[in-house]
Amino acid sequence: MTVELTTTDLATLLKQKAGVTVDPLDLSRPGATFDDFGVDSLGLLAVVGELENRHGRTMTSAETAKSSAEFLQAVNLSLKEGS
Repeated sequence: MTVELTTTDLATLLKQKAGVTVDPLDLSRPGATFDDFGVDSLGLLAVVGELENRHGRTMTSAETAKSSAEFLQAVNLSLKEGS
């Protein structure tokens, strides 16, 4: 079974780990960047750290993502490769 991170999952993680509330629909907006939502690099690292702990995989490429689409692509590729 392949696990996939959705925009809803990402919004939940951003709230829990970065303290930023983002509507999942906004994360789906083309060109939406983490800067647009007020998510800084430390908040993003906290989200990545949580995902790495949950899935037992390193997700280095997700750490440098500038947009939610880039982040989801990097995480989901890593999860797919691990299945």
